[in-house]
Amino acid sequence: MIGSLIVVKAAYDAEARVWFVEDSDLHGLNAEGTTLEELVEKLPNLVADLLQANGYDPEGAREVPIELIAHASTRVLLGAAA
Repeated sequence: MIGSLIVVKAAYDAEARVWFVEDSDLHGLNAEGTTLEELVEKLPNLVADLLQANGYDPEGAREVPIELIAHASTRVLLGAAA
């Protein structure tokens, strides 16, 4: 069910002013934060809860890294009068 790494793709919604989980290796992972750091802080607990809710029970303690890939975009207006 789960590999050695969980990849989470985050994007910024400029209109709502939040970072959110756009896609992830873990089906059903949904989260947002007003800053990227806030989103990062939420991920470990949310991932653990979601894995537990789906019946994932590792033998013994196991640490699974979460890699967050984030992207945002903006625009520049060229040729505008100063």
